Amino acid sequence: MEDKYVAYISSYTRISDKGIRIYDVDVKAGRMTEREQVSITNSSYITVSHHGKRLYSITDMGVEAFEIEKNGDLKVINIISINGMRGCYLSTDYADEFLFVAGYHDGKITVLKLDKDGGLDHITDEVYLKGMGSIAERNFRPHVSCVKMTRDNKYLCACAIGLDHVMIYALDHDKGTLKLSDIVRCEQESAPKYIKFRRDGKFAYVVHELSNTIDVYEYKDGGNMPVFNRIQKVPTLNDYHAGGSAACAIEFSPDHKYLFASNAGDNSVGAFSIDQKTGMLKKLFVLPISGDYPKDIACFPDMKHIISINHESDTITFFNLNLKNNTIVMNGPEIKAPKGNCVVIMKLES
Repeated sequence: MEDKYVAYISSYTRISDKGIRIYDVDVKAGRMTEREQVSITNSSYITVSHHGKRLYSITDMGVEAFEIEKNGDLKVINIISINGMRGCYLSTDYADEFLFVAGYHDGKITVLKLDKDGGLDHITDEVYLKGMGSIAERNFRPHVSCVKMTRDNKYLCACAIGLDHVMIYALDHDKGTLKLSDIVRCEQESAPKYIKFRRDGKFAYVVHELSNTIDVYEYKDGGNMPVFNRIQKVPTLNDYHAGGSAACAIEFSPDHKYLFASNAGDNSVGAFSIDQKTGMLKKLFVLPISGDYPKDIACFPDMKHIISINHESDTITFFNLNLKNNTIVMNGPEIKAPKGNCVVIMKLES
């Protein structure tokens, strides 16, 4: 039986109240077809639990939890307040016991306990970041843009995009509380936006919005202290590029042998091969995505197709991906997707 895939795209709801759209994914053709819309306000970001049975979304009211049904449809479980301003990012720990929410507007990290059915239970911790950045009107105060656990499930990494830091917190798995363990200090005025770990957990990749770069770190657990050692810095752009560019998303290929990064302003996507021993990146190409503000990107499971979620042009663009020839070629017409923020492609249970 052929594997079936579904895609979820979150969006702002300036025009309608349908903040999540569900798509059937034709992997072989490299296309998606919209089949359902879900009512939710301003879905800034979505994530799927590691066991693939629950989807969580930011909403104006806080966070909303959904059960993923066998056909990929979403069924509301519950909604919970995060006791603050609307978040911009969320993720679960690797045991799916806790949900972490990043607060861009109020500079807060919220930890939520998940119940045994994957519903949202209660807040176990709230951490407000303190300090000042260097750029007036942009990096002048704390903004949290990403919260992600290390693969060993010991530390929560929070990108403080307004402070040029990645804050590292030890997670108490019994109490659901955070304790600051270390600070990874990024280059001044770089604005670290997202952090992602390779599947084996040995390397971390941080994309910087303002400097348009990716930093590569070796990671290991040094007992009671996490150890991050920066080994590489690579640009997300070509030497020739549009002015005023800002790095947006980073995403692994399904086999974690490649990393993709998108750039707003330049409106491009870059592909990088990952050395399996050293974790270091080699740029393969940076090419245009035929849309405006590629806020998120996703590689199809066959690694022969890639899509761009273009926030400002309200579109999804499709490309045939050739990692041997280092090319992407437009694959059919764009489709409309108003104010798209985030995309998740997942395999359905057979």
